[in-house]
Amino acid sequence: MSEWATTLIAAGSAIAGGIVTGWYTRSAGIRQAAAARHAGERQADALLASVRMTLQGEAAQRALALRRQIYADFLGAAEARILAERTGRGQADDEVLLQRALGGVVLEGPAEVADAAGRLVDGLRRHERPDDLHRAKLAFVEEAQRAAQSG
Repeated sequence: MSEWATTLIAAGSAIAGGIVTGWYTRSAGIRQAAAARHAGERQADALLASVRMTLQGEAAQRALALRRQIYADFLGAAEARILAERTGRGQADDEVLLQRALGGVVLEGPAEVADAAGRLVDGLRRHERPDDLHRAKLAFVEEAQRAAQSG
């Protein structure tokens, strides 16, 4: 064979080898890019889930703090009315404050707490005995604590 034919065969082999190598390298690069994109998507999904959980936890904590404040406001208004029942001295707006606080408890719920608060207010309006009012107050406190712990 002549040198010219040998050179052409060598050149053709080099070009063919380059094409085959390039094809496999390109395929491997595409697979690596797809794997990297998939891993990035999983990482982004995990980050979004983490942020979502954090925001939900913070929202739950704010809601629980608001609920506790509403319960405390109601309890304070009820205590003021109970004291007024015992001593005969109260503020002119005690009934309004109690009704407003009851409205907050009814809106915030849950129903068991709202029912207990309603029973306490009903007892105050009927001027029940101090022991009965005390039991109604304790029932409200128990339901409020249960709701605050489960919330």
